[in-house]
Amino acid sequence: MSTVLIVDDDPTARETLIAMLEHENYDLQLAKDGIQALQMLKELQPDLILLDVMMPILNGFEVCKRIRSTPQLAEVPIILLTALDDREALLKGIESGADDFLTKPADRRELVARVRTITRLNRYRTLMEQRENIRQMAEHVVAAQEQERQRISRELHDDLGQALTTHLLALRDLQEDLSIPVEIMFERLQSLYDQSNEIFVKVRRLARDLRPPVLDALGLKVAMQTYCAEFTRRTHLPVHFEADASLPAFPDTYNIALYRLLQEALTNVIKHAHASQVWVDLSMEEDTVSLTVQDNGAGFSEEKSETSGIGLAGLRERITVAGGTLNISSAPKRGTVLSAQFPLSEKRA
Repeated sequence: MSTVLIVDDDPTARETLIAMLEHENYDLQLAKDGIQALQMLKELQPDLILLDVMMPILNGFEVCKRIRSTPQLAEVPIILLTALDDREALLKGIESGADDFLTKPADRRELVARVRTITRLNRYRTLMEQRENIRQMAEHVVAAQEQERQRISRELHDDLGQALTTHLLALRDLQEDLSIPVEIMFERLQSLYDQSNEIFVKVRRLARDLRPPVLDALGLKVAMQTYCAEFTRRTHLPVHFEADASLPAFPDTYNIALYRLLQEALTNVIKHAHASQVWVDLSMEEDTVSLTVQDNGAGFSEEKSETSGIGLAGLRERITVAGGTLNISSAPKRGTVLSAQFPLSEKRA
């Protein structure tokens, strides 16, 4: 349903416009003057504004200029309603940013036709923008998936592949020289056993990174707690994890998105932040699950985050695709705070 804001200081004129449009399935909002209209527009995002010109304090031209100077309202269509029919008034309306004009008293058929046309075009433009955003987001997701495949391929080839090759060569050497003393044979077998165990650990780590079994077996809270402890052991960076005592079961999409956010956030911290402490908090508040990752590291400026390869844009898109929102707060030498929120129940997007 399209929202139409009617701005007119004349009660009779407002009622007339309501009567003309009330059967057209619009959400009609009313403002008695320009000041009230501007106050309403702080919270309201209409699809069309029907704006009277001759109003006290702020006339329609001035209101139109102020709307056009507000970034989030700059593209909202505006039809000026005026009893002025001279060329100067029309030029003034165009300069103020109006999209169309109707002469008072408005003809019902003409008014309905113009409102229909503008709201239809506005919905079409919005739909096209949404489709373009989805297309771009899908491209980034595919690119991220391809990068992950490349990472796994490199790890299999460069790490596991080379380790297995060395292992096989050692086995062949041992097979070709069975006459060596028992003590040396035992040492070589022990070395091969140790190598096999290292390969086994690497395979388990790779499988755990792809889909941690603990996430399915014990849930998101335990999986995150385990990952933070393992991350601290591996990097010697203290990660303090806290979570609400009782958390409900989340959709699998949320579990994966939150777990990946934790992984990527901690990876960014160790690569870029030079932090000495990290705090991770998983909580529920008013049907919204939130994950916050905060560090006391170097921080960064907003300009740097877009160009430094930190990957925050891709991270934001991943969270958005999963149905959540990501907020990032950082400044040089003041650390960084990443906070993701996912709505539950009827609030879910």
